[in-house]
Amino acid sequence: MDEPKKHEEEKIAQADKAFEEDMSSSENELEMLKTENEQLRMQSAEYLDSLQRERASFANYRRRVDQENLQIYDIAFGDLVKIFLPVVDDLERALKQKPEIPEVDPWYQGIELTLQKLYKTLESKGVQKLDVNPGDQFDPSIHEAVSHEDHPDFSDGQIVEVLQNGYKLKDRIIRPALVRVAK
Repeated sequence: MDEPKKHEEEKIAQADKAFEEDMSSSENELEMLKTENEQLRMQSAEYLDSLQRERASFANYRRRVDQENLQIYDIAFGDLVKIFLPVVDDLERALKQKPEIPEVDPWYQGIELTLQKLYKTLESKGVQKLDVNPGDQFDPSIHEAVSHEDHPDFSDGQIVEVLQNGYKLKDRIIRPALVRVAK
């Protein structure tokens, strides 16, 4: 009976040894899995950070392209408006030369209404007439001097007369006002 007991103890010892090796192997495998898990977490965080940076970069790019497109539109629209400004000038000159004949009153009123409609249309699109009056100080960013002349009623650098109105679209001058300036 000693021998089967011995044999059984050997089997138990072998099973214990196999169990310990298995445990040791499992612990090693667990450590490897923990290390791999940590590396994957770090890689995932790097990928997330990279993705967030790319999204922000793309959003900035998109905003910049939208701003550039808006500027291009404004420039093109300003160029288009400039084509019609001589028509506005002609209508303004026509209204200054009203004949004193009563029969032309409907004609005069028609031109006046046409000009008012054109002003409202330009205003609705963001085009504004520059507010320039005699006595204002000359500003080369919004005025274009046609002449410099001595004038007893105005001091040096003041506008004597506005020859042609200037216009702006939003904050950009599309046509400066033509003025005579005192010296």
